[in-house]
Amino acid sequence: MKVLFIVSISIFLSSCAASYNQQILKDATSKLERDKGVFISTPRNGWYGKIEYKNSGKMTANAVKAAFSRFSNSVYISEECVGLECLKTAVTTKYAYYVVPEILHWEDRATEWSGIPDRIDVKISVYDIASGSEISSTVITGTSKWATFGGDHPQDLLPEPVNYYVQSLY
Repeated sequence: MKVLFIVSISIFLSSCAASYNQQILKDATSKLERDKGVFISTPRNGWYGKIEYKNSGKMTANAVKAAFSRFSNSVYISEECVGLECLKTAVTTKYAYYVVPEILHWEDRATEWSGIPDRIDVKISVYDIASGSEISSTVITGTSKWATFGGDHPQDLLPEPVNYYVQSLY
């Protein structure tokens, strides 16, 4: 009976934690300098099937901004810039780094009753504005916990892995 109880508790606790994975596409050769300005583009909204998740691009940019704000007092999100289009026009006197988040997958499920977890895949690329060269790039994957009890969404999967990635850059 004790063994059954311990196994049941272990299964329940393991279902209460979101899981994250990070695939480094380009490893940073040197650390970013603290207090250098960071210019962030806003990614296009995420889609799953025919469903567009409104404001998912803005929420992703905000999570990236929050992570970089721990290391720089000058962090700016541009809603006009998407992708690399602003790399050459970003103000080099104020910003040293250009960050391009891209939503690859955004899936919001009713996990509490379907058992299907929320899922995100977000690519984040960091560029040196002065040279235009890519400093680092990664794909972050997050899957929500099974026992959500309602209220969890894909954007809730962003802060922890984004903070971890940005911290690794400094």
